[in-house]
Amino acid sequence: MGKATGFMEYQRAQAPSRPLVEQIGDYAEFHGVYDQPTLQQQAARCMDCGIPFCHAGIVVEGASVGCPLGNVIPEINDLVYRGLYAEAYARLRRTHPFPEFTGRVCPALCEGSCTLGEHEPPVSIKEIEHYLDIFARERGVLAPRVPVVRTGRKVAVVGSGPAGLAAADALNRLGETVTVFERADRPGGLLMYGIPMMKLDKQIVLDRISILTQEGISFICNAEVGVTLKAESLLADFDAIVLAAGATRPLQTRAPGAHLDGVVAAMDFLTNATRGILDGEQAFDTKLSAAGRDVVILGAGDTGTDCVATALRQGAHSIVQFQRSAAPPDHRAADNPWPLWPRVQTTDYGHQEAIAVYGNDPREYGTSIKEIRAGRDGRVCSVITVGYDTSYRDNRKVLSERPGSERERTADMVIVAMGFAGPEPTLARALGLATDAAGSIELAAAGSYATSCPGVFVAGDMRRGQSLVVWALMEGRDAASEVHRYLEEQERFHNS
Repeated sequence: MGKATGFMEYQRAQAPSRPLVEQIGDYAEFHGVYDQPTLQQQAARCMDCGIPFCHAGIVVEGASVGCPLGNVIPEINDLVYRGLYAEAYARLRRTHPFPEFTGRVCPALCEGSCTLGEHEPPVSIKEIEHYLDIFARERGVLAPRVPVVRTGRKVAVVGSGPAGLAAADALNRLGETVTVFERADRPGGLLMYGIPMMKLDKQIVLDRISILTQEGISFICNAEVGVTLKAESLLADFDAIVLAAGATRPLQTRAPGAHLDGVVAAMDFLTNATRGILDGEQAFDTKLSAAGRDVVILGAGDTGTDCVATALRQGAHSIVQFQRSAAPPDHRAADNPWPLWPRVQTTDYGHQEAIAVYGNDPREYGTSIKEIRAGRDGRVCSVITVGYDTSYRDNRKVLSERPGSERERTADMVIVAMGFAGPEPTLARALGLATDAAGSIELAAAGSYATSCPGVFVAGDMRRGQSLVVWALMEGRDAASEVHRYLEEQERFHNS
């Protein structure tokens, strides 16, 4: 590395951000960027560790170790330290199709496995990636690259979320002619409607869609395969199909009253908020608004945090976020050693904002709802909560209801952000594909992206279950390589 002693000389620095009270007044992105001197110092902290787990891209005991995309982070950091930003961005793009997305929304698996992070705050890898994206946009480095040679083959990609976009991008670069089908009115999938504006500005998504279009990829929206578009037509018109429609079937609370007016799925809540911003008041359903309401959010993951931040901006009267499990520890537990992803307590942007507004953290651990009650109008008016104790038996976590802990709380909106049960069944049924118990499409072979139907492949959350954007990008990219090999083999077979 260019600065061998940098990790001893410089401390990790926070990127600048707007004051929280100002931040919650609009839907502008809250991410700030380093100035160049600070950026180079942060890159200098990369410590030439010899075995850089930051880009291992593996799963150990169910936990991620390093970046799934395999970004060669030490080389990128060295180029940034030397001020070679264009070269650093080019090195990043060799493995990463869309740094603009992960630089904003990724939890930074790379930082969780940073060697320096074993005993100091890790290198600011995500912030450096974010800066490189800003640099590429401002300097025109991010520009269309149209393939020189076309194979004459056609591939359909179903779904335009991160996996679908990554697959389309990689296939296009390999010379295949790609058409992406999206059931929503805009492309982007989760990136467009599942992540709020202040975390990922939708112009960022649309700008990249524009570049992909200029590179030769076609996008067809309002096209749901198996509903408005016959699956048979795809099988007849394309040489291969990649299914990347995500795992969008939400988990539901089993508490009595879950059917009541005022109980909403997190994706419906977030999608409605984004539509209202993009398309105006006429597209905003006030029944899904948190304005003036006492909001209960079930689930303490990233989506739950996004719901907290969105409800704040809509003017919620109060917000509480329940999680049945106990709060994570402040430091790594004995069964969570480096370089595994650290399961520790953090305070994300939505929680910081809620503390600034209400004076307290909205999260309540060891708590869930036992019943949802209706008022005279038939709408949610309160919830009955119950406490849970966490214990361990045979190294397995056990949650048990705490006797006498029931309590009634006022609530006129319950947002269910508990995750996803798996893919919706429409595509699998339309194509006659077998699925497992969770609804994920069964594969032709372990580790493959191919399904039991020749020429049909699956990637992203449809294949691996609910996961992160960075894993979806990796899946789409790698699935594209398998599709290309299949098409090459088919062509050689027919020409032989």
